[in-house]
Amino acid sequence: MSSAATQIIELPIAGMTCAACSSRLEKNLNRLESVSARVNLATETAHIEFDPSLIQPAAIHEQIRKTGFSVPEQTLDLSISGMTCAACSTRLEQVLNRLPGVEARVNLAAETARLRYTPGLANPDAALAAVAKAGFAATPITEASRAETKARKAAEYRSELRIFLISALFTLPLLAQMIPMLAGAHEVVWMPNWLQWLLATPVQFWAGRRFYTGAWNSLRGGGANMDVLVVLGTSAAYFFSVAVVLFALGNHVYFEASAAVVTLVRLGKLLETRAKSHTSAAIEQLIGLQPRSAWIERNGEAGKIEAVEIETARLRVGDIVRIRAGERLPVDGLVIDGASTLDESLLTGESLPVGKQTGDRVHAGSQNLDGTLRVRATSVGAQTQLMEIVRLTEAAQGSKAPIQKLADRISGIFVPAVIGIAALTFLGWWLATANFTLSLIPAIAVLVIACPCALGLATPAAVMVGLGRGAQLGILVRSAEALERAEKLSLLALDKTGTLTEGRMTLAALEPSPGIAENELLRLSAALEQGSTHPLAVAMLETAHARNITLPNVTAFETIGGHGVTGVVEGRALRLGTPEWLQGDATSTSGAHTAATWVVLADAVATLGRLAFTDRLRPTSKQAIARLQALGIECIMLSGDHPDAARAIAEQAGIQDWRARIKPQDKAAAVSALKTGGRVVGMAGDGINDAPALASADVSFGMASGSDIALEAADITLMRSDLDGIADAVELSRAVMRKIRQNLFLAFFYNILALPLAAAGLLNPVIAGAAMALSSVSVVGNALLLKRWRP
Repeated sequence: MSSAATQIIELPIAGMTCAACSSRLEKNLNRLESVSARVNLATETAHIEFDPSLIQPAAIHEQIRKTGFSVPEQTLDLSISGMTCAACSTRLEQVLNRLPGVEARVNLAAETARLRYTPGLANPDAALAAVAKAGFAATPITEASRAETKARKAAEYRSELRIFLISALFTLPLLAQMIPMLAGAHEVVWMPNWLQWLLATPVQFWAGRRFYTGAWNSLRGGGANMDVLVVLGTSAAYFFSVAVVLFALGNHVYFEASAAVVTLVRLGKLLETRAKSHTSAAIEQLIGLQPRSAWIERNGEAGKIEAVEIETARLRVGDIVRIRAGERLPVDGLVIDGASTLDESLLTGESLPVGKQTGDRVHAGSQNLDGTLRVRATSVGAQTQLMEIVRLTEAAQGSKAPIQKLADRISGIFVPAVIGIAALTFLGWWLATANFTLSLIPAIAVLVIACPCALGLATPAAVMVGLGRGAQLGILVRSAEALERAEKLSLLALDKTGTLTEGRMTLAALEPSPGIAENELLRLSAALEQGSTHPLAVAMLETAHARNITLPNVTAFETIGGHGVTGVVEGRALRLGTPEWLQGDATSTSGAHTAATWVVLADAVATLGRLAFTDRLRPTSKQAIARLQALGIECIMLSGDHPDAARAIAEQAGIQDWRARIKPQDKAAAVSALKTGGRVVGMAGDGINDAPALASADVSFGMASGSDIALEAADITLMRSDLDGIADAVELSRAVMRKIRQNLFLAFFYNILALPLAAAGLLNPVIAGAAMALSSVSVVGNALLLKRWRP
C-alpha cells in the first residue's frame, strides 16, 4: 500500500478481556483488503492503516462487530459563536447531523453543541470544519477552557455594549425629530436629509456589520436566519432613503427607521446575552465550589510531616489533605482522622449540616464548618462527584424536550415564510395604493418585527435554568425528555428496602430449634454469610462481632436468586433463606415481630432455627407519600419480603396498594404490568439491584446512598436518600414544563399578533424593531424566574 493512498485511524475497542481477544480481532482485521492493523489490549485500541479507495471505514467497523467487539461512541462538546436565532441553531444541527456517524444537539440558549460520534466514521476535525463552513465558529469545551470561554464572552459583551452606546449616540438625534411627527406635525423636519444620511451610515454599516456578516454566512450555508430579515428590512429603508437624497425623489426619508432598528436589535441582543449568561449561573456556582488550592501532607526535613499548600489541579489520588474549619473540601475521600460537621447543601440540597468522623466518606465542594479533618483522596479533579454532577447537568441542559419539536420545525421555515409575507405585503399595498413608499414601510415592518429567536429560546432557556436549579437542590435530571415524562407521572412503584425504609437491617430476634443454642444459630448463619454485602448478612455479621463470636470458614458458597444462599461450614451443608424455600410454608410472623423479615437456617437433616430482621421506615417517608398522593400520583410498594412485613411497612407509610414476595428479577415485569390505560409509570429504587425495574419504567428515580451514588442508573437521581426528593422532582418538572408552555405561548402569540399588524401598516418599523428586540428578552426573563423556585 503506497503511503500516499494510506489513511490511518485509531479506534477504541470495547469488549476485549484477554490476549486471545486482541489476537483474534487483529487477525480478522488483517484479512480485510488493504488493511494493516495492530490491536493493543492494554490501551484497548486498534491502530489501522488502510486504502480508502479499496475499503471504507464502515466495513472495518462491521468486521469489528462480527468479531464480537464494538467501537464505543465518543462525546464532543463545542462552544459555538455566531448563532443569532433559532434558524441558526436549527440549521447548524441539520448540518452536523448530516455528517456520517454523528448525532448532534445544538443549544441556542447555552451556545453549545453536543456531538456523539463513532470514531473512524467521524472525527472532531470534520465536525469543526462543518461548523466553520456553515458560518459559525466552534471551540471544544474542556475543563481548562471554561475560564477562557467565560472571559471571552465577558469581553464580547463589553464590546457589544460599546458598539451599542456609540450607535445610540448617532441614532438619538434621528429619533428626536420623530417627536413632532408623533404629535401630528408631519411637515416639521429640522434636520436636513444629508445630515440624516451622515448619521445613519455608520449605524447601518459599522454597528450593523454583524447582521450583514451573519446574513452572508447563513445564505452561503444554504439557510436564512434573523440576520437576513434585519438586513433586508434596514437595507430597504436605508437605500430607498439614499435614492431619495441622490435623485431628489421627494422629502420623505427613513434613515431614522433603519438606524433605530439596527440600534434596537443590538440592544435586544445585548439584553438577551446578559439574560442568557444567568441561565448557567447554577452550573457556575457548582464549579465555584471547588477550591483553587489545598493543604496536603508531605515529608519535610528529618522525615517530619509538613502541610504544604498546592493548586487543586496538582492533587493526586492517595494524597492526605487537611481541611480546616471554614474551608471547602477539594477532593472526594475518606476521613482518616478528625471529626466535624459539613455543609453539603449545594451538593445534596440537604439544609442541615452532616456530622463526619473517621471512616466516613466526604465529597469535594462540601464546606467544613468546625474542626479539622484529615482526608485521604479517592477522587480528584474532573473525577469528583461534584464534577460528575456538573457534567450530567450540562448534558441534560443540552438535551431537547419532545415539546420543542414543533418550535424546531417552525424555526426551519420561519425566515423564508416571513420574507414571503413581506413580499405579499408590499404587493398588496402597491396594488391598493400604487404608492412605492406606502408599500415599502409595511413590508419593512414585517421583516423587522418577526422574531425566530423567541421560538428558539422558549424551551432551552427554561430547561437550562430549571435543571440548574434542580442540581442545586440535589435533583439530577439526565435529560429534558425525562423531565417532560416526570410531569405526566400518574403512578409510582416504590422499592421497600432502602427506599421507603432506611435500608439498614438489624437482627431483632433469634429463635433456635430445640437443642441449638442462640449463639450457635448466629455463628453458623453469620459464617455462611461472611463476605456478603446483603443487608441481612451485614446485620448478622455486626451482631456476631458484637458478641465476640469467632466465625469458621465457608466453602462452596452459592447465591440462589430470590431464595437465599447455600454453603458448607465445618463440613455441614447449610442453607439460609426464605421460609417458603426451606420449609414450604409462610412461617407465622405473629407476635412482637409482625413487621420483621424472617429467614430460616437448615442443614441436610432439619431446620436449625430462624432469625428475624427489622428495617425502620424513613422518618420522611409517610410525609413524602402524602405529598405524592396530593400531586395526583398513585403509590404502589413492591417488596420481595414476607406479606406480613410488607403490609406493616405499607400501612406505616400510608400506601394502600402493595405487592409482596416479588423477586428482584421479577420487578421489571411487575413495573411493565402497571402500564395499562396509558398511565405513565415511575419506579423509585436504589439504582443498583433495581436496575432492570428502573429501566422498564417510563421515568425512573434513583436514590443516592452513601458511596453508591448511581448517577447513571436512573432518569432522575436524588442526592438525598429521601422520598421527599421525588415529590420535589415532580414539582420541579411541572414548574419547568409550565414555564416552557408560557414561553412557547409568548413566542407564538407575539408572532401571530405582530405579523398581521405590521402587514396592515399599523406598526411603524421603529416600533416593530423595538418589539422584536424585547420579545426574546421576555422569553429568557420569564425562564429566569425559575431560579427562585423552591419545593
